[in-house]
Amino acid sequence: MAIHAYSDLYIEQARRTLAEAFDFVILVLKIDENTFFEAFVSSDIAKQFEEGNPKYLVGDNGCQLAREILDEANINYIDKEDYLYLDKSKYYWLGYSLAYYQWLYSYSFYKINKCAPFKEILKLYPLYHQADISVFVTRMDEILSLSLTNLQEKRKTAHLSQNQLAKLANVPLRQIQLFEQRKRDINKSATNTLFKLSKALHCQIEDLLELSSIE
Repeated sequence: MAIHAYSDLYIEQARRTLAEAFDFVILVLKIDENTFFEAFVSSDIAKQFEEGNPKYLVGDNGCQLAREILDEANINYIDKEDYLYLDKSKYYWLGYSLAYYQWLYSYSFYKINKCAPFKEILKLYPLYHQADISVFVTRMDEILSLSLTNLQEKRKTAHLSQNQLAKLANVPLRQIQLFEQRKRDINKSATNTLFKLSKALHCQIEDLLELSSIE
């Protein structure tokens, strides 16, 4: 069972806050969506949101949150008065849905965007914006389950085949295959195995661990 970063008493307001931030920054302040998405997922504010800091969940409104994200990222913008559209846009839906999905599994927004870029999730809007949130969750689970594991990503970055990594790290090839197929939980692997893999890939052990496994 997933452990949530903050109480479900705050989730509805948190969803509205993030949704309003996305709406305001893109539709009112006219910031490029990709520029904003990258700024958001890399920000300390996103981390504070993930950890349940009340200031960002229920203290700030969405417009204030948007400004703080832009300011932290040093993105220039012409400020405008707070404005909330009555008709909810696809960006509102994106923020509203992502806040729930992040809370549900305690994934970081960075991890979600890395596995399923926000600009790609936007393409789900026509089919999912009127559906129950559980339908969105199921689809996101499917998308993330097909994404690269951290081990696979590090291996590909190092331009190594599975067989080459197995020989270099002195770890059984089958074990590497099971990790990358998510059939064996790398988080529960022996420390010695993780050490050998991280040494071969020139990274930290933490870089190979998965935030969580989707059941």
